[in-house]
Amino acid sequence: MSHQPQRPSGRNSVSAGTASDVKTFAAAALLTFAAGALTLVGYVMAGGFGGFLGIIGAVFGVVWWKNLHGKVFPRDLPGRSLAGLLAAAAVLFGFAYLIA
Repeated sequence: MSHQPQRPSGRNSVSAGTASDVKTFAAAALLTFAAGALTLVGYVMAGGFGGFLGIIGAVFGVVWWKNLHGKVFPRDLPGRSLAGLLAAAAVLFGFAYLIA
């Protein structure tokens, strides 16, 4: 018979805290939104080929984000990075709204 130690019933060992989890969730939502907005802007401006270029731009943006932070969704995301992502998503949304 094997013995498996029980985990302490305290905090989750994977999570860095509630604020960190909320920042990570917001970053995931904003990265997804910004990628879609970039694809939409490309599609509206240049049709199917522009949409394709928007997808390529979104992939490069996620790769750049990963190189900047070490992971796509790091455990401790700086608030400044989240604010920059929010600003970029807002600009893309405004631009998509103006040209649509």
